[in-house]
Amino acid sequence: MKKLALHWQILIGMVVGVLFGFLMTQFTWGKVFVGNWIKPLGTIFVNLLKLIAVPLILASLIKGISDLKDISKFKRIGGRTIIIYILTTVVAITIGLVLVNILKPGDGITTTTIEKLTTAYAGNSKISERIAEAGRQQQSGPLQFVIDMVPQNAVAAMSNNKLMLQVIFFAIFLGISMLLIKEKQAAPLKQFFDSLNEVVLKMVDLIMLSAPYAVFALLANVVVTSDDPDILIALLRYAGVVFVGLALMIAVYCILVMLITKKSPIWFLKQISPAQLLAFSTSSSAATLPVTMERVEEHIGVDKEVSSFVLPVGATINMDGTSLYQAVASVFIMQVLWPEGLTFSNQITIVVTALLASIGSAAVPGAGMVMLVIVLEAIGFPSDKLPIGLALIFAVDRPLDMLRTTVNVTGDATVSMLVAKSVGKLGTPKVKEWDDHYKQ
Repeated sequence: MKKLALHWQILIGMVVGVLFGFLMTQFTWGKVFVGNWIKPLGTIFVNLLKLIAVPLILASLIKGISDLKDISKFKRIGGRTIIIYILTTVVAITIGLVLVNILKPGDGITTTTIEKLTTAYAGNSKISERIAEAGRQQQSGPLQFVIDMVPQNAVAAMSNNKLMLQVIFFAIFLGISMLLIKEKQAAPLKQFFDSLNEVVLKMVDLIMLSAPYAVFALLANVVVTSDDPDILIALLRYAGVVFVGLALMIAVYCILVMLITKKSPIWFLKQISPAQLLAFSTSSSAATLPVTMERVEEHIGVDKEVSSFVLPVGATINMDGTSLYQAVASVFIMQVLWPEGLTFSNQITIVVTALLASIGSAAVPGAGMVMLVIVLEAIGFPSDKLPIGLALIFAVDRPLDMLRTTVNVTGDATVSMLVAKSVGKLGTPKVKEWDDHYKQ
């Protein structure tokens, strides 16, 4: 009997998790039961993915650069990667702005709903933290994000997943330095990282065996901890606009894949689907990175020289889904609380600020909400209404975060294919199973 494909197993786990979560909401003890006995399974899975993220980036990036033999190839890959990421982010922001101006979801929010949301969320500690963090970001200099990329201590950077850009910087620096010494001298170090890369990829295969059970646990916990359903229904129009925008962004990726790489969009989505489903379940591009790299390299055929640079960089600075959300959320909040601010110049400012914030704030915890505060303050949104504005969208932020992370990961995979095709590094997939070389 043929084994059920991984993406179907994960999808079944998600559906069962949602149904189980709804079932547990019918019991007074359900939320506590899920929190004590179900949620830890998902937490352990996410921790395992985060555990191998730094070793994978380090090994894969150093191996990819040292395999190039020529620094000019790295410059080509790096330049094209940054340009395509910027272009896709601008497209995402533009789609968001067009949709929110046409559909006007803010027109459906009543004064009663605003008061209810304000009472429920305006004093929320998470909202206060995001506003404070945005303030710290704005007080820093224009090149602070560049300073933050350069680690003072490589070991310290590798001990903190939030410092992924610093790990990438160190790996690139080390890889380039290996290219600039004699091949014989670099060989032992290269051999070590080649071996480490293979071992970590095998760890990804082993971790993925538990993915269906993990997404069951993650989704069950999301359901039992969800907010007031009446508020969610009131914000359905806003959430719907974000959803349509994100779906259109997926369509843009599919068109790019079809036109530039000549691959079937359906085939592409099928190959990347386990990473998409994990991104949806975990709401973390960084946690999903090991799986994204495994799917792109082994199942799509992108050469490691390309994927080892494009994907880690994308996981930290490419936020197409999040940027689209910034555009919709900021205009939605203005439609409800500050309609006089809906000028053309302000919307141009949103495009520029959201683009820069997606790069500069990539490593900040709760980056989506922090970026939104920065965007709103850049257009002069009244500071006294800011907590109310964030309260308007806070109730549906979790499910939308799951969706926009899925788009972020899909965008990373798409750009890796485009860059690989442009430099002749998109080959035939070579799938490795978890039990390769395993003897019973």
